[in-house]
Amino acid sequence: MFESKAGIFFIAGVGFFAFAFLSNAAVPVAMYRDQPEKTVEELVNPRILYQFKELSRRFPEAFEDHVGEASEENCVKALRLGRQVYVGEGCWHCHSQFVRPVSNDSRRFGAVSETWEYQNELQRPVMFGTRRVGPDLTREGGRRGSDWHAVHFFRPKIVSTDSPMPEYPWLFDGAPDKPNKRGIALITYIQWLGSWHDTYPYYEELTEMQLNE
Repeated sequence: MFESKAGIFFIAGVGFFAFAFLSNAAVPVAMYRDQPEKTVEELVNPRILYQFKELSRRFPEAFEDHVGEASEENCVKALRLGRQVYVGEGCWHCHSQFVRPVSNDSRRFGAVSETWEYQNELQRPVMFGTRRVGPDLTREGGRRGSDWHAVHFFRPKIVSTDSPMPEYPWLFDGAPDKPNKRGIALITYIQWLGSWHDTYPYYEELTEMQLNE
């Protein structure tokens, strides 16, 4: 068997699988086993807090009804729920969350992803993804206002005429300016993506006072 062409391919396949497992699973686990996994509470930063407060200003009635105060505690709750909504609605089917070091990815989506970025509660399981029907979302936070995201989730073709993305009207109480609890949470999660980077685009011109207001 092993002298036949099929045998050679079989051995090669097993060998490549073993190499891939070692390089992509065993070695990273060994390298980062002592690095603690951050909780959502540790992930809240001035950038996402600013976005959360901005959500409360843009949709005051909906925010008051479904969230309450734009506090750090409620931001943590929104991020946890937003992650669940993101997974549950299958957003990861069409969007990756991994900027690869090939094909000019960094020109399109920002800095190449690093391991430490995924060592936290909101990245478990990691949504690397294999399809890009839509753009990679690792650096999506801050690129657009929350009102844009609200309209995009409610009826994508309003802001992107050629978008194949489905509509998500059940994330709203009838209109794009009335996101419900799950809608607000999903927008919060999207605006959090990439907020750990200094390149977070929406805040390049904001002062420290504005970030911490």
